[in-house]
Amino acid sequence: MPKNIDLLPEGFRDRLFDEAAAVSSNARVMTDILTHYGYRRIMPAMAEYESSFVRRYQGLERNHLLRFTDPISGRTLAIRSDMTMQIGRIATTRLADLPRPLRLSYHGTVAKLNTDPLNPDREMTQLGAELIGSDSVQAACEIVALAIEALKSVGVKGITIDFTLPDLVEQLALKTFPLDGDILSQVREQLDMKDASSLKALGADDYLPLLSATGEFDQAREKLCAIDAGGALSTRIKGLDEIAQNIADDIHITLDPTERHGFEYQSWFGFTLFADDISGAIGRGGTYALDNGEVATGFSLYPDMLNKLLSFECHKSLFLPLAHDSALAHQLRAEGWITIAALTDKDDANILGCSHILEGKDIIAL
Repeated sequence: MPKNIDLLPEGFRDRLFDEAAAVSSNARVMTDILTHYGYRRIMPAMAEYESSFVRRYQGLERNHLLRFTDPISGRTLAIRSDMTMQIGRIATTRLADLPRPLRLSYHGTVAKLNTDPLNPDREMTQLGAELIGSDSVQAACEIVALAIEALKSVGVKGITIDFTLPDLVEQLALKTFPLDGDILSQVREQLDMKDASSLKALGADDYLPLLSATGEFDQAREKLCAIDAGGALSTRIKGLDEIAQNIADDIHITLDPTERHGFEYQSWFGFTLFADDISGAIGRGGTYALDNGEVATGFSLYPDMLNKLLSFECHKSLFLPLAHDSALAHQLRAEGWITIAALTDKDDANILGCSHILEGKDIIAL
């Protein structure tokens, strides 16, 4: 049997008919929500110089990017795997003179070099908003509320938001629970892995209570409060409280203060979004600093993760015979009908999948 030369690479796929319609329709609904909150849409470039990506994406390794050589410049280019820092690049260069806070939104395709165990797609869409110029509690409240409203606008239910404090270990290691610089990264890694025995082996017993300060927000918060950190946690806990108080009662809130996966460049606050019946995170966000030191708060959602939940209203399709009333057909399209016009007298409404046919000025169900 001849090899199928039209197979797509692993992790890439075509989206047909209803799925394509659902994805685009729901993305439009969510971006409209962002627009209504004053977040202005921008469209970053698909590819940039690899060196620029690596410099701006803290902790990003070269082998995480799809790379190729630019035949014009001879330099190595990379396809974006995330759009957040592209927004930062634009905000600090072309939009540097605009007043702050600057609200920006985006929606586009990203590509990953490798697949994720919970998501085999290497090509996916990313949609989000960035509030440039503030990483305050008020900014975090706005961004969290906006992300939740965007998800609700397309019918996502059973939303869980998981709070984290990405730079918590670094802050505690400065004075409260001093750590040798050589083991700081190891302690951070073991906390992320919830490995108590390895923490003890590293001599980081002071950090063990953080492992139990996870789970339902109220209970985890109380455990976090009980840690004698000399007041080093009070400001962060107060911030978490204020953010949580602004979240609707139908949203499930949890806390994992030492979670680091996906928060390599976030600062004091981060969050992950989940939903019932979906494996893996459907969005992340938090506070961070741009490469010029300017602070920001934002989130990214991954609409492709919602495919199981997305629905698209299949509008009834109307067959238009030859010599139909074109003005009437125009009016019907404005009312929401999908029209399929005959090109020859042999075209058949049933074969073309139409639900109705136009006879004169009457619409007849098939």
